[in-house]
Amino acid sequence: MDDREIPHHFICPISLQIMKDPVTVATGITYDRDSIQRWQSHGQNNTCPVTNQPLPITVDFTPNHNLRRLIQSWLVSDQVPTKQSSFQMKVIVINLIKNLNVPDLKLKSLESLENLASESENNRVLLKEAGVVRAMITVVVSCYRSCVIVGLKEALNVLHLVRFKQDETRAILSKHDRIISSLTWVLNLDHACDDTTTTMKLQAIGLLKEIIHDAKSLVFERLNQDFFKTMVSILQSNNLEHGIKEVLHVMLTTCAWPRNCSMMIDSGAVFELVELELGSPEKAITELIMAVLFHLCCSADGRAKLLDHAAGLAMITKRIVKVSRKVDERGLMIISLVSKFSGTDWVLKEMMRVGTVEKLCMVLQVNGLHSYTREKAREILKRHSNVWKDSPCLDVTLLTSYPS
Repeated sequence: MDDREIPHHFICPISLQIMKDPVTVATGITYDRDSIQRWQSHGQNNTCPVTNQPLPITVDFTPNHNLRRLIQSWLVSDQVPTKQSSFQMKVIVINLIKNLNVPDLKLKSLESLENLASESENNRVLLKEAGVVRAMITVVVSCYRSCVIVGLKEALNVLHLVRFKQDETRAILSKHDRIISSLTWVLNLDHACDDTTTTMKLQAIGLLKEIIHDAKSLVFERLNQDFFKTMVSILQSNNLEHGIKEVLHVMLTTCAWPRNCSMMIDSGAVFELVELELGSPEKAITELIMAVLFHLCCSADGRAKLLDHAAGLAMITKRIVKVSRKVDERGLMIISLVSKFSGTDWVLKEMMRVGTVEKLCMVLQVNGLHSYTREKAREILKRHSNVWKDSPCLDVTLLTSYPS
């Protein structure tokens, strides 16, 4: 097989495959017989797919014998070469996208686009240039609006393979304001948790992360309680653990808005984040959990939920000086917020009981820690030194000076 390109007039405008039985219709356009018959059998497709001119409903098409002989001769001599030029491929993709509007051809066209996207990076670039991202977004939104999942798997996979950039995200959101609701709907599909459904949900999570990351503030203002309930539910899921990091990124990005923090807290986020961290996840997950918890603990409700969890304070305490500088800083900031704004007698005694005071004293004495970390620990200890003065680990001299 050589690398010669397939002559474009050998390709059926409907199936986009080499024609087996070419026939010419009344408008002078040649199609594969099977394809044009299926087109007309839909009942409402009484126009020529290429010219949009009316076509008589008939099975008596004119065979194009000359073209058929040329195709057969070429196939025999060339052993079916399949390489196509970028121009030809783009024409094929554009026709596939157009066929998405034809019910009988929609699924097959989606499958063809999915196959092209999975073949090579060159194909993925070409698909983006042809407008496949917007086309797939339209399919996903259409599935959401009609509550039909036919074609959803293929559309999500194409988007997963092709991806999109920041400027494309903003263009998508400006024309498809329901894409976030649509992807949230995918995450709530209650079909059997088979591999296909799980894959669709993981792809939806990844797409949400990209869209939210590049979105403007107006998008954050539109997020609702159902969105955050869905995010929190994923933290509980045993089937979507591979999507937890993406969900945490979504939560961290959106919790910059206080109203979103409130909805997360009301959705049970604090409890689930603590539970997730108690499972000793990887470092990157821990850093994200602590970052989100910090934002949630900036509110009284968030701090109350943390204190309501029997292991909340203890978990924060144990992670300090155990994972990374980021975790140290976030953990100390959470403890600072709790002790400053929610520091009841019970809370301060609880900090002594679970080892928080001991850990703060240790931070002051460990060499190599960042100066901010040690200063924050000193600040917390100094604030409540009158309550914790009897703690055996507390050296009052360290509250005014500490090793550099």
